[in-house]
Amino acid sequence: MKLVLLTALGVGGATLIGAVIGFVLKKISHKFSDIVLSFAAGVMLAAAVIGLIMPALEIGGKLSLLICVVGVFCGAICINVADKAVPHLHKLTGVDSESHPDKTQKLNKVLLFVFAIAIHNLPEGIAAGVSFGTGNNAEALIVAGGIALQNIPEGMVIIGPMLAAGMSSKRTLVIAALTGLIEVIGTLLGYFAVSVSSAILPFALAFAGGTMLYVISDEMIPETHAHGNERGATYSLLVGFCLMLVVDYLLG
Repeated sequence: MKLVLLTALGVGGATLIGAVIGFVLKKISHKFSDIVLSFAAGVMLAAAVIGLIMPALEIGGKLSLLICVVGVFCGAICINVADKAVPHLHKLTGVDSESHPDKTQKLNKVLLFVFAIAIHNLPEGIAAGVSFGTGNNAEALIVAGGIALQNIPEGMVIIGPMLAAGMSSKRTLVIAALTGLIEVIGTLLGYFAVSVSSAILPFALAFAGGTMLYVISDEMIPETHAHGNERGATYSLLVGFCLMLVVDYLLG
């Protein structure tokens, strides 16, 4: 339980770390952001497959394939429903460069952007918590590490728009910390859910994997390919993916 709690704090704290970096740098170039986010996408992709979907297939029994496929699609649909409630992240990441004569309107858009990130943080946290249900702490840490790496550039991205909208530095850091806290709660929820009933573990793992695959495909890749840095972003994704393969191989 201690390891789970530390992991939850690490996953949530990664957002705050990214926010501090964003606060220090103030203006982050699209190229740098795209490369870092693509690397995180590669890490998450490997983590979703190695740490969540493959274990779901291994422990699902006779119906493992069906459970896994259904779980992946249910996870994707869950995030899709969330996207219907809030704008896609890649449509809002450029909010800091927009011109809004009405500062209140601009602030509302920024807060909506932050809320969108918070909505996505909950299932990501659940994915980190669920991964501990297999009993393989090494794979669970790979999943959590992949999510944490993704949270750092995410935290970097949210600071600029809030500062540009006129928020105080202190308040921007508090809001960033709150988005990370949601991920901590999600991690603990996922862990306790599979602890209460091991029967739901295969589905929960596949579900968590589906949420991560959806975020990678629908949010992260489109954002990293939207500013003319497609080639660098693609290779960065491959580096992140292969790094996780190496880590899993060495720990396995």
